[in-house]
Amino acid sequence: MIKNANLTAIIVDDDYNTVVTFTDFLQFNGIRVVGTGSTGRDAVKMYEKLRPSVVFLDVMMPKPYDGFYALENIRKTNPDAIVIMITADLTEQTEDRLRQLCASAIVYKPFDIKRILQILDGLLAKNIRIAKINA
Repeated sequence: MIKNANLTAIIVDDDYNTVVTFTDFLQFNGIRVVGTGSTGRDAVKMYEKLRPSVVFLDVMMPKPYDGFYALENIRKTNPDAIVIMITADLTEQTEDRLRQLCASAIVYKPFDIKRILQILDGLLAKNIRIAKINA
């Protein structure tokens, strides 16, 4: 699975227990968590400062700085950023909006953490191929 020891991540979710559990799991699997937060504003600031390999971002957080805000603003900073959106909202409107904002992946709660690693593997492999094509 994840083989690159240089992977870094930020995790942003307004549920503290989710952040702690997710952080522990990622670190156990060799991904260095370089930042955590609880609002979309936190996500944007951390992304701009830390430039992690991947962002794990909850959709539903207090407005106006929710996951949509964060995804939109991270895309402005880096259109190629890997941003995996995490949500319990199964509505078509939310999925459509996330696709319009170019979410790298959408994972629905409750999620299987091993599936998230599989998704991340696929996204990283895709980015490596794009980098080689553009080189």
